[in-house]
Parts: sequence; C-alpha cells; structure tokens
Amino acid sequence: MNRTRIPWLLIGFILMSLVGFAQDLQLESARKKLKANDFAGAKAELTKVLEANPKNKMALRLRGEARMGLEDFYGAIADLTFAIEIDSAFAEAYWYRGEAKVALVDDESAIRDFDKAIQFNPKYPDAYTSRGFAKYNIEDLTGAYFDFSKALELGPPDADKFFNRGVVKAELGEFISAIDDYTKAIELDKTDASLFNYRGVAYYNIGDFNKAITDYDAAVKLEQKDPLIYENRALAKSAKEDFKGALEDYNKAIELNPDDPETYNLRGVVKFNMDDQEGAIKDYTKAIELDPTNPVYYDNRALSRAEKDDYQGAIEDYTSSIELYPTDPETFYQRGLVKLQMGNKYDACLDFKTADELGSPEAKAAMKKNCK
Repeated sequence: MNRTRIPWLLIGFILMSLVGFAQDLQLESARKKLKANDFAGAKAELTKVLEANPKNKMALRLRGEARMGLEDFYGAIADLTFAIEIDSAFAEAYWYRGEAKVALVDDESAIRDFDKAIQFNPKYPDAYTSRGFAKYNIEDLTGAYFDFSKALELGPPDADKFFNRGVVKAELGEFISAIDDYTKAIELDKTDASLFNYRGVAYYNIGDFNKAITDYDAAVKLEQKDPLIYENRALAKSAKEDFKGALEDYNKAIELNPDDPETYNLRGVVKFNMDDQEGAIKDYTKAIELDPTNPVYYDNRALSRAEKDDYQGAIEDYTSSIELYPTDPETFYQRGLVKLQMGNKYDACLDFKTADELGSPEAKAAMKKNCK
C-alpha cells in the first residue's frame, strides 16, 4: 500500500500559515478591545503576539495605541519607534507617535512626525488635523489654519473640522469667517453647546450682541452646567446695558463655579453700573482674595471706594495696583484724581507727572489745569 508523503517544505508553509492566521485573529481581537477602550486587555493580547513575533509592526503599532490609552506615552513612543524602524514609511505609526508626543507637550517633535505621516500618506486627514493642533499649541496660527483647511478638503466633512478652523479664524481676528465655519459645524451637529457658545463669542466680537445672546440661549438649553456660557451671556447683556439680566447670569456662573476670581470681578462691574457700590466692593474683595496678583481688581475696587468717598481706601487700592503693575499710566492718573479730591494737590501732581511720562494725555491736561 502506497502512502502519500507531504513534503517538509509544505508542512512548514502550512504551520506558518496557521501561525499567521492565529496572529491575525489576535490582532483583530486586540482591535475590538481598543474600540471598547479595554486598553489593558488589548495590551496583554498584543504582548502575546509580539512574544511570538517581535517584529510584527502592526502589533507594535496597536500596542502603542493601547499604551496611549493607558497614558503610558513613553512606552507608546518606544513601541511606535520600533515599528518605524521595521517600516520607515509606516504613516500610521508616525501619526500615533506624534499624538503621544503632543500628550507629552513635545509639539515641535510631534510636528516632525506628522510631517512624515503626511509625506508617506498625503491624503491622511487625521495627520493634518493633529498637525494643526500641534501648530496651534506653538501659536503658529497660520500653519494651523492651513492644516485644518486641508483636513476639510480631504474630508469627510464633520462638525469638529469646521469648529477647529473656526477657532483659529477667530484667534486671527477673522470673526465673520469664523461664524461661517461655526454655522457649518452647527448644521452638522445641533447638539453641541460649545458650537453655539463659540459662535456667540464671535458675534459678540463683531458687536452683534443680539445674535450672541441668541446663541448663548441655545447653548444654555443644551448645557445648563457650564459657567462660562452664563458668563459670556452676561457680557453680551452688559454690552446692551441689561445689567439686571447680566447680574442674574453672573449669579448663576458663580453658583456653578464659586472659585473663579474674574466672575466676581465682572459681577462687581455690573453692580458698579447699577450704583450698588457696597455689592461691587464685596465682589472685588472676593476676587482679590482668590487672586491677589491682578491689578485690575484693585483698580476696580478703588473706583467703587472713591464713589463712596472712601478716598483713603481708594488710594490704598491704587497703590497696591501700582506695586503689581508700575507702568500703567491710568492707575497713576486715577490715584492723582483721588488725591486732588482729598486736597492733596502736591502729591496729585506727582502722580499726574508720572502718568504723563507714561503716555497719558488726560494726565497732561490735568497737569496744565491743576499743577501750575
């Protein structure tokens, strides 16, 4: 009886194919775990693959992603670097390594990785988006604008891409164009409060306070727990001299975040405009308690104290402001006015002189009138 013999080479090929198939199954399993945010499970699965085949570039790439999910960014960079050593044109590995570097605030090096990812895959929208963020972080707004635009060109269009470009346009002072991008983002996603909030800020910056308030209203309906939205709406209401409405919004913002000194300061300004000087002083005092290094808070409290004829208290506040910011002509000028009201003409003129030297035209006029 004849027996068919299977050549050893064929046996080896079959075994290799089986091993490869098993590793493909493990990679697919790891991908599913990554998608489910089971980063520890994915890492364990991929480590088994790499124990069997240390040069499996995809396993290294995926384990790098898993390590990023575990916030082990240095470990991720190590895996991704090894993957790149195996395949120097591995665009995905460059992109993920760039993302890990951004997380470590190494934006310059990240940009070089994103450059490589784009070099090897010129139609890689995620790489353009990531490079745009890295350029934004280093204040290269023009470069970020280009990259976000390229990501939109490559598509598919989504709300985040329009939003990203809108933010850059707004920071470049192109508020009308930013509004166009925010509007396109809203058309694609009407459930994101931040889109309405940012568009409201852009409308505020072009002086269209009614549209700004309409957007903030929409944002509040979608998100009632964000103090910044209430604060932004309060600013727009203040610009329309709706101080009562602004006060209500600042109250809500402080209820949601009682530790922000700027909100107390802004509420103090509203109370000042409503002639509630006691309330204003209380808010400025709270702002100073939370941040004693901001000269504006002392300036504002000084104004309210002067309105209440507390000239000594006003001078003390202006003096504190000057100690923090000794080159502001307005503070010297205002302190001079208070000293003048107290009848201290000589010291008032010294302040006017300093303010004049620092560039205050009002102080020059005050010197001509009072300091002969």
